[in-house]
Amino acid sequence: MTLTTEAPEETPGAMTNRQILQAMSGLMAGMFVAILAGTVVANALPRIITDLNASQSSYTWVITSELLAMTATVPLWGKLSDLYNKKLLLQLSLGLFLVGSLLAGFSQGVGLLIFSRVVQGIGAGGLTALVQIVMAAVIPPRRLGKYAGIFGAVFAVGTVAGPLIGGVLVDTPWLGWRWCFFIGVPFALAAIVILQRTLTLPTVRREVKIDYLGAGLIVAGVCALLIWTTMAGNQFDWASWQTAVLTGGGVILLGFAVLVESRVAEPVIPLTIFRNRTVTLTTVASLLVGLAMFGGTVFLSQYFQIALGKSPTVAGLMSLPMIGGLLVSSTVAGQLISATGRWKIYLVAGGITMTAGLGLLSTIGADTGFGVLSIYMALLGVGVGLLMQNLVLAAQNDVPAAELGSATSVLSFFRSMGGTIGTSVLGAVLANRVAGQLGGFDAGGDSHSVPDISELSDEAREVVQNAYGNATGDLFLIATPFAVLALITVLFIKEKTLKTTNATQRLAEEARQEEAAAKETAPTTG
Repeated sequence: MTLTTEAPEETPGAMTNRQILQAMSGLMAGMFVAILAGTVVANALPRIITDLNASQSSYTWVITSELLAMTATVPLWGKLSDLYNKKLLLQLSLGLFLVGSLLAGFSQGVGLLIFSRVVQGIGAGGLTALVQIVMAAVIPPRRLGKYAGIFGAVFAVGTVAGPLIGGVLVDTPWLGWRWCFFIGVPFALAAIVILQRTLTLPTVRREVKIDYLGAGLIVAGVCALLIWTTMAGNQFDWASWQTAVLTGGGVILLGFAVLVESRVAEPVIPLTIFRNRTVTLTTVASLLVGLAMFGGTVFLSQYFQIALGKSPTVAGLMSLPMIGGLLVSSTVAGQLISATGRWKIYLVAGGITMTAGLGLLSTIGADTGFGVLSIYMALLGVGVGLLMQNLVLAAQNDVPAAELGSATSVLSFFRSMGGTIGTSVLGAVLANRVAGQLGGFDAGGDSHSVPDISELSDEAREVVQNAYGNATGDLFLIATPFAVLALITVLFIKEKTLKTTNATQRLAEEARQEEAAAKETAPTTG
Protein backbone atom coordinates (compact mmCIF):
# COMPACT_ATOMS: atom_id res chain seq x y z
CA MET A 1 0.00 0.00 0.00
CA THR A 2 1.41 3.39 -1.02
CA LEU A 3 0.34 6.65 0.55
CA THR A 4 1.37 10.03 -0.81
CA THR A 5 1.16 12.82 1.72
CA GLU A 6 2.14 16.41 2.27
CA ALA A 7 4.17 18.10 4.95
CA PRO A 8 2.53 20.79 7.09
CA GLU A 9 3.05 24.39 6.05
CA GLU A 10 4.41 25.34 9.45
CA THR A 11 5.54 23.76 12.66
CA PRO A 12 3.58 24.72 15.77
CA GLY A 13 5.47 26.23 18.67
CA ALA A 14 5.79 24.68 22.09
CA MET A 15 2.56 24.14 23.99
CA THR A 16 1.92 25.99 27.22
CA ASN A 17 1.65 24.10 30.50
CA ARG A 18 -2.13 24.57 30.47
CA GLN A 19 -2.45 23.20 26.93
CA ILE A 20 -0.25 20.23 27.82
CA LEU A 21 -2.30 19.46 30.94
CA GLN A 22 -5.52 19.63 28.95
CA ALA A 23 -4.20 17.20 26.36
CA MET A 24 -2.69 15.03 29.09
CA SER A 25 -6.11 14.56 30.70
CA GLY A 26 -7.30 12.74 27.57
CA LEU A 27 -4.07 10.77 27.27
CA MET A 28 -4.18 9.68 30.91
CA ALA A 29 -7.84 8.64 30.64
CA GLY A 30 -6.90 6.51 27.64
CA MET A 31 -3.91 4.97 29.42
CA PHE A 32 -5.97 4.22 32.52
CA VAL A 33 -8.47 2.38 30.30
CA ALA A 34 -5.73 0.26 28.71
CA ILE A 35 -4.23 -0.77 32.05
CA LEU A 36 -7.60 -1.37 33.67
CA ALA A 37 -8.56 -3.82 30.89
CA GLY A 38 -5.82 -6.22 31.89
CA THR A 39 -6.24 -6.00 35.68
CA VAL A 40 -9.90 -5.42 36.56
CA VAL A 41 -11.04 -8.95 35.63
CA ALA A 42 -8.52 -10.72 37.89
CA ASN A 43 -10.86 -11.11 40.86
CA ALA A 44 -13.98 -11.48 38.68
CA LEU A 45 -12.88 -14.43 36.55
CA PRO A 46 -14.11 -17.25 38.80
CA ARG A 47 -17.63 -15.74 38.77
CA ILE A 48 -17.48 -15.06 35.01
CA ILE A 49 -16.45 -18.62 34.15
CA THR A 50 -19.14 -20.05 36.42
CA ASP A 51 -21.92 -17.86 34.99
CA LEU A 52 -20.97 -18.69 31.39
CA ASN A 53 -20.60 -22.43 32.14
CA ALA A 54 -17.05 -22.35 30.72
CA SER A 55 -14.10 -24.68 31.27
CA GLN A 56 -10.86 -24.12 33.18
CA SER A 57 -8.97 -23.68 29.88
CA SER A 58 -11.35 -20.83 29.02
CA TYR A 59 -10.33 -19.20 32.32
CA THR A 60 -6.77 -18.95 31.00
CA TRP A 61 -7.78 -17.71 27.57
CA VAL A 62 -9.92 -14.85 28.86
CA ILE A 63 -6.72 -13.35 30.29
CA THR A 64 -4.25 -14.58 27.69
CA SER A 65 -6.18 -13.44 24.61
CA GLU A 66 -6.13 -9.78 25.67
CA LEU A 67 -2.47 -9.94 26.70
CA LEU A 68 -1.41 -11.64 23.46
CA ALA A 69 -3.25 -9.14 21.25
CA MET A 70 -1.87 -6.17 23.18
CA THR A 71 1.76 -7.31 23.26
CA ALA A 72 1.88 -8.51 19.65
CA THR A 73 0.38 -5.34 18.14
CA VAL A 74 2.40 -2.72 20.05
CA PRO A 75 5.23 -2.55 17.45
CA LEU A 76 2.73 -2.18 14.60
CA TRP A 77 0.96 0.72 16.31
CA GLY A 78 4.33 2.35 16.94
CA LYS A 79 5.28 2.12 13.27
CA LEU A 80 1.91 3.44 12.14
CA SER A 81 2.46 6.47 14.39
CA ASP A 82 5.58 7.33 12.38
CA LEU A 83 3.50 7.31 9.19
CA TYR A 84 0.00 8.53 10.01
CA ASN A 85 -1.81 11.10 12.16
CA LYS A 86 -1.10 10.16 15.78
CA LYS A 87 -4.28 11.75 17.09
CA LEU A 88 -6.53 9.75 14.75
CA LEU A 89 -4.65 6.53 15.56
CA LEU A 90 -5.08 7.20 19.28
CA GLN A 91 -8.81 7.75 18.84
CA LEU A 92 -9.04 4.60 16.69
CA SER A 93 -7.39 2.52 19.41
CA LEU A 94 -9.80 3.98 21.98
CA GLY A 95 -12.70 3.13 19.65
CA LEU A 96 -11.52 -0.47 19.33
CA PHE A 97 -11.22 -0.75 23.08
CA LEU A 98 -14.72 0.67 23.52
CA VAL A 99 -16.23 -1.84 21.07
CA GLY A 100 -14.38 -4.72 22.72
CA SER A 101 -15.58 -3.63 26.17
CA LEU A 102 -19.22 -3.51 25.08
CA LEU A 103 -18.98 -6.92 23.41
CA ALA A 104 -17.40 -8.38 26.55
CA GLY A 105 -20.01 -6.88 28.85
CA PHE A 106 -22.91 -8.24 26.79
CA SER A 107 -21.31 -11.65 26.13
CA GLN A 108 -23.61 -14.63 26.64
CA GLY A 109 -20.95 -17.23 25.82
CA VAL A 110 -17.24 -17.66 26.42
CA GLY A 111 -16.44 -17.64 22.67
CA LEU A 112 -17.69 -14.09 22.21
CA LEU A 113 -16.01 -13.07 25.46
CA ILE A 114 -12.61 -14.30 24.26
CA PHE A 115 -13.09 -12.59 20.86
CA SER A 116 -14.02 -9.34 22.59
CA ARG A 117 -10.88 -9.59 24.71
CA VAL A 118 -8.81 -9.81 21.52
CA VAL A 119 -10.46 -6.60 20.25
CA GLN A 120 -9.78 -4.97 23.63
CA GLY A 121 -6.15 -6.12 23.44
CA ILE A 122 -5.61 -4.60 19.98
CA GLY A 123 -6.98 -1.30 21.25
CA ALA A 124 -4.92 -1.51 24.44
CA GLY A 125 -1.80 -2.18 22.35
CA GLY A 126 -2.40 1.08 20.51
CA LEU A 127 -2.92 3.00 23.74
CA THR A 128 0.19 1.49 25.34
CA ALA A 129 2.38 2.67 22.47
CA LEU A 130 0.66 5.85 21.33
CA VAL A 131 0.16 7.66 24.64
CA GLN A 132 3.92 7.87 25.24
CA ILE A 133 4.59 8.72 21.58
CA VAL A 134 2.07 11.58 21.59
CA MET A 135 3.51 12.89 24.87
CA ALA A 136 6.96 13.07 23.26
CA ALA A 137 5.45 14.75 20.18
CA VAL A 138 4.17 17.73 22.20
CA ILE A 139 6.54 17.87 25.19
CA PRO A 140 10.33 18.40 24.97
CA PRO A 141 12.43 15.79 26.83
CA ARG A 142 13.63 18.44 29.29
CA ARG A 143 10.00 19.09 30.33
CA LEU A 144 8.78 15.53 29.86
CA GLY A 145 9.99 14.24 33.22
CA LYS A 146 7.25 15.74 35.37
CA TYR A 147 4.52 14.66 32.97
CA ALA A 148 6.01 11.18 32.70
CA GLY A 149 5.78 11.06 36.49
CA ILE A 150 2.03 11.62 36.25
CA PHE A 151 1.88 8.86 33.66
CA GLY A 152 3.71 6.53 36.05
CA ALA A 153 1.22 7.37 38.78
CA VAL A 154 -1.71 6.49 36.49
CA PHE A 155 0.04 3.24 35.57
CA ALA A 156 0.43 2.38 39.25
CA VAL A 157 -3.18 3.11 40.11
CA GLY A 158 -4.51 1.16 37.12
CA THR A 159 -2.24 -1.83 37.69
CA VAL A 160 -2.81 -2.32 41.39
CA ALA A 161 -6.29 -0.81 41.85
CA GLY A 162 -7.79 -2.85 38.98
CA PRO A 163 -8.19 -6.06 41.00
CA LEU A 164 -9.65 -4.03 43.88
CA ILE A 165 -12.24 -2.40 41.61
CA GLY A 166 -13.05 -5.77 40.07
CA GLY A 167 -13.53 -7.35 43.49
CA VAL A 168 -15.88 -4.57 44.63
CA LEU A 169 -17.95 -4.78 41.42
CA VAL A 170 -18.31 -8.55 41.71
CA ASP A 171 -19.22 -8.34 45.40
CA THR A 172 -21.93 -5.70 44.68
CA PRO A 173 -25.14 -7.61 43.82
CA TRP A 174 -26.75 -4.87 41.69
CA LEU A 175 -23.62 -4.48 39.53
CA GLY A 176 -21.89 -7.82 38.93
CA TRP A 177 -19.00 -8.95 36.73
CA ARG A 178 -20.30 -7.38 33.50
CA TRP A 179 -19.47 -3.95 34.91
CA CYS A 180 -15.80 -4.96 34.99
CA PHE A 181 -16.00 -4.37 31.23
CA PHE A 182 -18.57 -1.57 31.14
CA ILE A 183 -16.56 0.55 33.59
CA GLY A 184 -13.99 1.38 30.91
CA VAL A 185 -16.59 2.66 28.41
CA PRO A 186 -17.13 6.15 29.90
CA PHE A 187 -13.37 6.63 30.29
CA ALA A 188 -12.83 5.71 26.61
CA LEU A 189 -15.63 8.04 25.43
CA ALA A 190 -14.33 10.87 27.60
CA ALA A 191 -10.79 10.37 26.30
CA ILE A 192 -11.97 10.49 22.65
CA VAL A 193 -13.87 13.74 23.24
CA ILE A 194 -11.11 15.39 25.29
CA LEU A 195 -8.44 14.51 22.72
CA GLN A 196 -10.60 15.90 19.92
CA ARG A 197 -10.94 19.21 21.76
CA THR A 198 -7.46 19.62 23.26
CA LEU A 199 -4.86 17.78 21.17
CA THR A 200 -3.52 19.46 18.05
CA LEU A 201 -0.88 17.61 16.06
CA PRO A 202 0.31 18.30 12.50
CA THR A 203 0.11 15.42 10.06
CA VAL A 204 3.61 14.88 8.73
CA ARG A 205 2.81 12.92 5.62
CA ARG A 206 5.15 11.02 3.35
CA GLU A 207 5.07 8.49 0.56
CA VAL A 208 5.29 5.15 2.32
CA LYS A 209 4.72 1.45 1.85
CA ILE A 210 3.31 -0.56 4.73
CA ASP A 211 5.26 -3.76 5.43
CA TYR A 212 2.31 -6.09 5.95
CA LEU A 213 4.46 -9.22 5.54
CA GLY A 214 6.89 -8.15 8.27
CA ALA A 215 4.03 -7.14 10.57
CA GLY A 216 2.29 -10.49 10.06
CA LEU A 217 5.48 -12.46 10.74
CA ILE A 218 6.22 -10.48 13.90
CA VAL A 219 2.69 -10.92 15.27
CA ALA A 220 2.62 -14.65 14.43
CA GLY A 221 6.07 -15.33 15.90
CA VAL A 222 5.43 -13.40 19.09
CA CYS A 223 2.02 -15.04 19.56
CA ALA A 224 3.54 -18.51 19.19
CA LEU A 225 6.13 -17.82 21.90
CA LEU A 226 3.63 -16.13 24.23
CA ILE A 227 1.14 -18.98 23.86
CA TRP A 228 3.96 -21.38 24.76
CA THR A 229 5.00 -19.49 27.90
CA THR A 230 1.37 -19.08 28.94
CA MET A 231 0.27 -22.69 28.50
CA ALA A 232 3.46 -24.67 29.20
CA GLY A 233 3.34 -26.26 32.62
CA ASN A 234 -0.46 -26.05 32.66
CA GLN A 235 -2.02 -27.42 29.47
CA PHE A 236 1.11 -29.41 28.55
CA ASP A 237 4.58 -30.16 29.91
CA TRP A 238 7.53 -27.84 29.33
CA ALA A 239 9.32 -30.74 27.62
CA SER A 240 6.70 -31.85 25.08
CA TRP A 241 5.95 -31.86 21.36
CA GLN A 242 3.73 -28.80 21.83
CA THR A 243 6.72 -26.93 23.24
CA ALA A 244 8.86 -27.97 20.27
CA VAL A 245 6.21 -26.86 17.75
CA LEU A 246 5.46 -23.50 19.38
CA THR A 247 9.04 -22.51 20.18
CA GLY A 248 10.45 -23.80 16.91
CA GLY A 249 7.69 -22.20 14.89
CA GLY A 250 7.99 -18.91 16.79
CA VAL A 251 11.76 -18.71 16.31
CA ILE A 252 11.48 -19.54 12.59
CA LEU A 253 8.75 -16.93 12.05
CA LEU A 254 10.74 -14.26 13.88
CA GLY A 255 13.84 -15.23 11.91
CA PHE A 256 11.96 -14.63 8.66
CA ALA A 257 10.64 -11.36 10.16
CA VAL A 258 14.21 -10.14 10.78
CA LEU A 259 15.11 -11.06 7.20
CA VAL A 260 12.13 -9.14 5.82
CA GLU A 261 12.67 -6.15 8.12
CA SER A 262 16.30 -5.86 7.01
CA ARG A 263 15.29 -5.54 3.35
CA VAL A 264 12.12 -3.43 3.16
CA ALA A 265 12.12 0.35 2.86
CA GLU A 266 9.68 0.93 5.73
CA PRO A 267 10.16 -1.85 8.32
CA VAL A 268 7.74 -2.16 11.23
CA ILE A 269 10.74 -2.30 13.59
CA PRO A 270 13.73 -0.56 11.98
CA LEU A 271 16.66 -2.77 12.94
CA THR A 272 18.95 0.24 12.61
CA ILE A 273 17.59 1.71 15.85
CA PHE A 274 19.47 -1.00 17.75
CA ARG A 275 22.73 0.55 16.53
CA ASN A 276 21.89 3.26 19.04
CA ARG A 277 23.47 2.18 22.31
CA THR A 278 20.86 3.94 24.45
CA VAL A 279 17.96 2.25 22.66
CA THR A 280 19.56 -1.18 22.96
CA LEU A 281 20.35 -0.82 26.66
CA THR A 282 16.98 0.67 27.59
CA THR A 283 15.25 -2.12 25.64
CA VAL A 284 17.16 -4.80 27.55
CA ALA A 285 16.46 -3.00 30.84
CA SER A 286 12.73 -2.73 30.00
CA LEU A 287 12.57 -6.48 29.33
CA LEU A 288 14.25 -7.20 32.68
CA VAL A 289 12.02 -4.74 34.56
CA GLY A 290 8.99 -6.46 33.04
CA LEU A 291 10.26 -9.86 34.14
CA ALA A 292 11.05 -8.69 37.67
CA MET A 293 8.07 -6.43 38.29
CA PHE A 294 5.12 -8.16 36.63
CA GLY A 295 6.47 -11.64 37.24
CA GLY A 296 6.66 -11.01 40.98
CA THR A 297 3.85 -8.60 41.81
CA VAL A 298 1.07 -10.33 39.86
CA PHE A 299 0.98 -13.07 42.50
CA LEU A 300 0.69 -10.73 45.49
CA SER A 301 -3.11 -10.67 45.30
CA GLN A 302 -3.22 -14.46 45.48
CA TYR A 303 -0.75 -14.38 48.37
CA PHE A 304 -2.97 -11.95 50.30
CA GLN A 305 -6.09 -14.05 49.73
CA ILE A 306 -4.68 -17.54 50.31
CA ALA A 307 -1.58 -17.22 52.49
CA LEU A 308 -3.00 -14.39 54.61
CA GLY A 309 -6.70 -15.34 54.30
CA LYS A 310 -7.96 -11.91 53.18
CA SER A 311 -11.02 -11.11 51.04
CA PRO A 312 -10.59 -9.83 47.43
CA THR A 313 -11.45 -6.28 48.50
CA VAL A 314 -9.04 -6.29 51.45
CA ALA A 315 -6.37 -7.85 49.21
CA GLY A 316 -6.69 -4.88 46.86
CA LEU A 317 -6.38 -2.42 49.74
CA MET A 318 -3.24 -4.17 50.99
CA SER A 319 -1.51 -3.27 47.72
CA LEU A 320 -1.77 0.46 48.48
CA PRO A 321 1.80 0.77 49.89
CA MET A 322 3.17 -0.33 46.51
CA ILE A 323 0.88 2.13 44.70
CA GLY A 324 2.03 4.88 47.04
CA GLY A 325 5.71 4.12 46.52
CA LEU A 326 5.37 4.09 42.74
CA LEU A 327 3.21 7.21 42.66
CA VAL A 328 5.48 9.29 44.89
CA SER A 329 8.76 8.20 43.30
CA SER A 330 7.64 8.67 39.69
CA THR A 331 6.09 12.06 40.41
CA VAL A 332 8.95 13.47 42.51
CA ALA A 333 11.66 12.12 40.19
CA GLY A 334 9.83 13.58 37.19
CA GLN A 335 9.75 17.02 38.78
CA LEU A 336 13.44 16.83 39.70
CA ILE A 337 14.44 15.69 36.21
CA SER A 338 12.57 18.60 34.63
CA ALA A 339 14.18 21.01 37.10
CA THR A 340 17.78 19.77 36.83
CA GLY A 341 18.02 17.94 33.52
CA ARG A 342 19.75 15.01 35.25
CA TRP A 343 18.13 11.59 34.83
CA LYS A 344 20.60 8.71 35.07
CA ILE A 345 20.91 8.92 38.84
CA TYR A 346 17.22 8.05 39.13
CA LEU A 347 17.64 4.99 36.90
CA VAL A 348 20.49 3.74 39.08
CA ALA A 349 18.60 4.48 42.29
CA GLY A 350 15.55 2.72 40.85
CA GLY A 351 17.58 -0.37 40.00
CA ILE A 352 19.05 -0.52 43.52
CA THR A 353 15.69 0.05 45.25
CA MET A 354 13.80 -2.46 43.09
CA THR A 355 16.46 -5.10 43.77
CA ALA A 356 16.27 -4.40 47.50
CA GLY A 357 12.46 -4.57 47.48
CA LEU A 358 12.36 -7.89 45.65
CA GLY A 359 15.10 -9.32 47.83
CA LEU A 360 13.24 -8.40 51.01
CA LEU A 361 9.95 -9.75 49.61
CA SER A 362 11.70 -13.09 49.06
CA THR A 363 11.71 -13.51 52.86
CA ILE A 364 7.92 -13.33 53.30
CA GLY A 365 5.73 -16.19 54.48
CA ALA A 366 2.27 -16.83 55.85
CA ASP A 367 3.22 -15.22 59.19
CA THR A 368 4.69 -11.97 57.79
CA GLY A 369 3.13 -8.90 59.44
CA PHE A 370 1.47 -6.26 57.28
CA GLY A 371 3.72 -3.49 58.63
CA VAL A 372 6.89 -5.24 57.43
CA LEU A 373 5.17 -6.27 54.21
CA SER A 374 4.15 -2.65 53.55
CA ILE A 375 7.77 -1.45 53.78
CA TYR A 376 8.93 -4.13 51.36
CA MET A 377 6.14 -3.34 48.87
CA ALA A 378 6.78 0.41 49.13
CA LEU A 379 10.46 -0.14 48.31
CA LEU A 380 9.52 -2.18 45.25
CA GLY A 381 7.06 0.51 44.16
CA VAL A 382 9.67 3.25 44.55
CA GLY A 383 12.16 1.31 42.43
CA VAL A 384 9.69 0.61 39.63
CA GLY A 385 8.54 4.24 39.66
CA LEU A 386 12.10 5.49 39.22
CA LEU A 387 12.88 3.05 36.42
CA MET A 388 9.90 2.47 34.19
CA GLN A 389 9.12 5.85 32.64
CA ASN A 390 12.67 7.20 32.79
CA LEU A 391 13.89 4.38 30.56
CA VAL A 392 11.43 5.59 27.92
CA LEU A 393 12.57 9.18 28.45
CA ALA A 394 16.23 8.23 27.90
CA ALA A 395 15.44 6.42 24.65
CA GLN A 396 13.12 9.12 23.28
CA ASN A 397 15.76 11.76 23.95
CA ASP A 398 18.41 9.91 21.91
CA VAL A 399 16.66 8.90 18.68
CA PRO A 400 15.77 10.90 15.56
CA ALA A 401 12.21 12.22 15.73
CA ALA A 402 11.29 10.17 12.65
CA GLU A 403 12.04 6.96 14.60
CA LEU A 404 10.52 8.02 17.92
CA GLY A 405 7.35 5.96 17.47
CA SER A 406 9.25 2.80 16.64
CA ALA A 407 11.73 3.23 19.51
CA THR A 408 8.98 3.91 22.07
CA SER A 409 6.87 0.96 20.95
CA VAL A 410 9.91 -1.35 21.04
CA LEU A 411 10.48 -0.51 24.72
CA SER A 412 6.79 -1.00 25.52
CA PHE A 413 6.76 -4.26 23.58
CA PHE A 414 9.74 -5.76 25.39
CA ARG A 415 8.45 -4.65 28.80
CA SER A 416 5.11 -6.34 28.08
CA MET A 417 6.91 -9.40 26.70
CA GLY A 418 9.00 -9.63 29.85
CA GLY A 419 5.91 -9.35 32.01
CA THR A 420 4.09 -12.04 30.06
CA ILE A 421 7.01 -14.45 30.17
CA GLY A 422 7.69 -13.73 33.83
CA THR A 423 4.06 -14.21 34.82
CA SER A 424 3.75 -17.48 32.91
CA VAL A 425 7.02 -19.04 34.04
CA LEU A 426 6.72 -17.96 37.66
CA GLY A 427 3.10 -19.14 37.69
CA ALA A 428 4.30 -22.62 36.75
CA VAL A 429 7.03 -22.39 39.41
CA LEU A 430 4.46 -21.38 42.02
CA ALA A 431 2.23 -24.35 41.18
CA ASN A 432 5.17 -26.78 41.41
CA ARG A 433 6.47 -25.30 44.68
CA VAL A 434 3.02 -25.42 46.27
CA ALA A 435 2.50 -29.01 45.13
CA GLY A 436 5.94 -29.94 46.46
CA GLN A 437 5.35 -28.34 49.85
CA LEU A 438 1.91 -29.90 50.21
CA GLY A 439 3.41 -33.29 49.40
CA GLY A 440 0.76 -35.96 49.85
CA PHE A 441 -1.41 -33.74 52.05
CA ASP A 442 -5.05 -33.63 50.90
CA ALA A 443 -6.12 -30.00 50.72
CA GLY A 444 -9.22 -30.73 48.69
CA GLY A 445 -9.60 -30.49 44.92
CA ASP A 446 -7.03 -31.65 42.38
CA SER A 447 -3.35 -30.76 42.43
CA HIS A 448 -3.78 -27.93 39.89
CA SER A 449 -6.76 -26.18 41.47
CA VAL A 450 -6.58 -23.16 43.75
CA PRO A 451 -8.12 -24.10 47.12
CA ASP A 452 -10.89 -22.13 48.78
CA ILE A 453 -9.41 -21.77 52.27
CA SER A 454 -12.77 -20.84 53.78
CA GLU A 455 -13.92 -24.43 53.14
CA LEU A 456 -10.84 -26.10 54.66
CA SER A 457 -10.38 -27.45 58.15
CA ASP A 458 -8.10 -25.55 60.52
CA GLU A 459 -5.28 -28.05 59.99
CA ALA A 460 -5.60 -28.01 56.20
CA ARG A 461 -5.87 -24.20 56.12
CA GLU A 462 -2.59 -23.79 58.03
CA VAL A 463 -0.76 -26.19 55.72
CA VAL A 464 -2.07 -24.51 52.56
CA GLN A 465 -1.36 -21.00 53.83
CA ASN A 466 2.23 -21.91 54.71
CA ALA A 467 2.71 -23.58 51.33
CA TYR A 468 1.51 -20.51 49.40
CA GLY A 469 3.38 -18.10 51.67
CA ASN A 470 6.71 -19.87 51.24
CA ALA A 471 6.19 -20.44 47.50
CA THR A 472 5.41 -16.74 46.93
CA GLY A 473 8.61 -15.77 48.71
CA ASP A 474 10.48 -18.12 46.39
CA LEU A 475 9.02 -16.28 43.38
CA PHE A 476 10.47 -12.98 44.53
CA LEU A 477 13.81 -14.68 45.12
CA ILE A 478 13.76 -15.89 41.49
CA ALA A 479 12.77 -12.39 40.27
CA THR A 480 15.59 -10.65 42.18
CA PRO A 481 18.46 -11.61 39.79
CA PHE A 482 16.54 -10.02 36.91
CA ALA A 483 16.43 -6.77 38.89
CA VAL A 484 20.20 -7.04 39.45
CA LEU A 485 20.72 -7.46 35.69
CA ALA A 486 18.49 -4.43 35.06
CA LEU A 487 20.65 -2.40 37.46
CA ILE A 488 23.84 -3.51 35.69
CA THR A 489 22.30 -2.60 32.33
CA VAL A 490 21.35 0.96 33.32
CA LEU A 491 24.86 1.55 34.68
CA PHE A 492 26.10 1.34 31.08
CA ILE A 493 23.59 3.88 29.73
CA LYS A 494 25.35 7.14 28.93
CA GLU A 495 23.63 10.25 30.26
CA LYS A 496 22.96 12.81 27.54
CA THR A 497 21.60 16.34 27.79
CA LEU A 498 17.83 16.43 27.49
CA LYS A 499 16.58 18.20 24.37
CA THR A 500 14.48 21.35 24.76
CA THR A 501 12.31 20.92 21.63
CA ASN A 502 9.45 18.48 21.22
CA ALA A 503 9.36 15.71 18.64
CA THR A 504 7.21 17.67 16.20
CA GLN A 505 9.71 20.54 16.20
CA ARG A 506 12.63 18.11 15.93
CA LEU A 507 11.01 16.36 12.98
CA ALA A 508 10.59 19.64 11.12
CA GLU A 509 14.23 20.57 11.83
CA GLU A 510 15.43 17.14 10.64
CA ALA A 511 13.42 17.57 7.44
CA ARG A 512 15.00 20.98 6.84
CA GLN A 513 18.48 19.54 7.40
CA GLU A 514 17.81 16.70 4.95
CA GLU A 515 16.52 19.17 2.37
CA ALA A 516 19.58 21.39 2.80
CA ALA A 517 21.91 18.38 2.51
CA ALA A 518 20.13 17.25 -0.66
CA LYS A 519 20.55 20.69 -2.22
CA GLU A 520 24.26 20.72 -1.39
CA THR A 521 24.85 17.34 -3.01
CA ALA A 522 22.61 17.95 -6.03
CA PRO A 523 24.56 18.44 -9.34
CA THR A 524 24.68 22.01 -10.63
CA THR A 525 24.10 22.97 -14.25
CA GLY A 526 25.97 25.76 -15.94
